[in-house]
Amino acid sequence: MTRALVVDDQFLVRAGLVALLRAAGIDVVGEAGDGEEAVAQAAATRPDVILMDIRMPGMSGIAATERILADAEDPAPRILILTTFDLDEYVYSALRAGASGFLLKDSGPERLLNAVAAVGGGDTLFAPSVTRRLVEAFARPAEHAQRLTSDLSALTARETEVLRLTARGLSNLEISDHLFISEATVKTHLNRAMSKLDLASRAQAVVLAYESGLVTPGGGRRAGC
Repeated sequence: MTRALVVDDQFLVRAGLVALLRAAGIDVVGEAGDGEEAVAQAAATRPDVILMDIRMPGMSGIAATERILADAEDPAPRILILTTFDLDEYVYSALRAGASGFLLKDSGPERLLNAVAAVGGGDTLFAPSVTRRLVEAFARPAEHAQRLTSDLSALTARETEVLRLTARGLSNLEISDHLFISEATVKTHLNRAMSKLDLASRAQAVVLAYESGLVTPGGGRRAGC
């Protein structure tokens, strides 16, 4: 059974999320009304998935995400950001910090539950095409781009290509079709690349690909486009 922590500063929103998750058979192990409380609850309850509001008084969802992932024992929780706007620089910063994906607050119950199931099952990117648009809107070459490029040199050619196609918004199935390899092999290459780069999520891998210059905004969805 998936263990979830719900973080939102609005009591009614938080109570609604808790009721929905419990009705679906998800074990809600804790609730928090701000980022500081979320960090404490995450350490105490060790949830599989955290639904994290991004704008809260005091410690924000971004700062809480960074703290939780930095302090977490393996396996780290998957953090699903709850937001009002999809093209939001705050969401980009949360993905950069290692959040596994994001979901609009006005999404219906079915989509929310599907997102929790996907993230809890290890799918670290929800709605990859939307995440790609988000990253393209806010990514800038990082000041440490040269170091990031050096880090990428540790990857094999195939791992680099899988990372590039992932950053361009292709699903594992689309990548397998494009490279004529199995979907399981795609996952293996991506997981190895993420491990070598010390990345917490697929979304974080997309951010790194753009900030390092491996992929550029408007570069198309497929290699060579």
